[in-house]
Amino acid sequence: MAEISIIGAGPAGLIAAQTLAQAGHRVTIFDQMASVGRKFLLAGRGGLNLTHSEPLPDFLPRYGASQSFLAKALDIFSPDDLRAWCTSLGQDWFIGSSGRVFPTVMKTSPLLRAWLARLAALHVTIRPRMRWMGWNEQGALLFQNAAYELEQFNPDATILALGGASWPRLGSDGTWVDLLLGRGIDVAPLKPANCGFIVPWSPIFRGKFIGHALHHITASFAGQIAEGEAIISDYGIEGGVIYGIGSGLRDHIEQHGEATMHIDLRPEMSHNETMRRLRAIRARESTGNTLRKALSLSPVAISLLRESTMDIPRDSEKLAGFVKAVPLRLIGTQNIGRAISSAGGIKWSALDEQLMLRRHPGLFAAGEMIDWEAPTGGYLLQACFSTGTQAARGVMNWLAARHP
Repeated sequence: MAEISIIGAGPAGLIAAQTLAQAGHRVTIFDQMASVGRKFLLAGRGGLNLTHSEPLPDFLPRYGASQSFLAKALDIFSPDDLRAWCTSLGQDWFIGSSGRVFPTVMKTSPLLRAWLARLAALHVTIRPRMRWMGWNEQGALLFQNAAYELEQFNPDATILALGGASWPRLGSDGTWVDLLLGRGIDVAPLKPANCGFIVPWSPIFRGKFIGHALHHITASFAGQIAEGEAIISDYGIEGGVIYGIGSGLRDHIEQHGEATMHIDLRPEMSHNETMRRLRAIRARESTGNTLRKALSLSPVAISLLRESTMDIPRDSEKLAGFVKAVPLRLIGTQNIGRAISSAGGIKWSALDEQLMLRRHPGLFAAGEMIDWEAPTGGYLLQACFSTGTQAARGVMNWLAARHP
């Protein structure tokens, strides 16, 4: 039986603790917040999207450049395993029309309560209000407790699961980056992911359409295409359709200062069908009425067309092309503190296949603090659960190799 410390009480840390405790190890979870799973609870505010039901050949590409690294993690703890785990906690689940998987109650709190009860039964110790301060000169873990006193621990192995840097008020503030860089660990800069983008709206458009939605659209950029809806905000635009192509937009803006994506306001119609409908009404009506009657465009969609150009085409063919590809200029990303998740983190090259830091035996990493990103839709939580389980298995394999 070994003594394992896990720093971070999000999904990655909690599932690692469960895996290790079930194998008979003594596990202590440290978290700087007063209670566990703060960001996990936020994720379920609008319905907890645990994972996705699509087959793994379609699932893995959602992780982009990290798919080959995450393939092993999803093999160890797959979407099917996550659903079975949910059931084992007495929580039923269902697959929505989009293929996303939700608990039947749609909330995080009942699931989290059942999970914490299981961890308590496994004698997992949870230490809240313990802020990780790094290591002392002898290599012991240092924590600052609620009384601002330093405590130190010498576990047999440690799993870092501190999250990224989005929603820092919930605990994942990214302060661990400097601690790891100070130990010579390669960390890619943290960036906002699944975030909104800044658009230089005109005062008239901003004043009239904040909070309005663009339904059933597609957005495209540099060969990436996503379908869904977007919300007009005071600073720009956000929503699932934007998050689906967000990584490419963010990186392009970082390099060039701005990016232009294109929105198809009627993706279910071909260009020819769009043109035919416009032509049937065009001669008798104003442009606004033509768009409303021929294509059933909402006021916000029609105004977006006007916002995106100084001169809306009168010709039906050109107007159809414009409706199918509205150019929208983006000049920045939403602040990382308000992003749904973050990109960057510990580089894959710094980790071995068991998620142990290559030059730091006994130190493992899991969850969002590793350099991967994914769109919303269950892919974020799935990778946190999967890497948490992989890191726990890695700890057990490493301990077994040391003490056969």
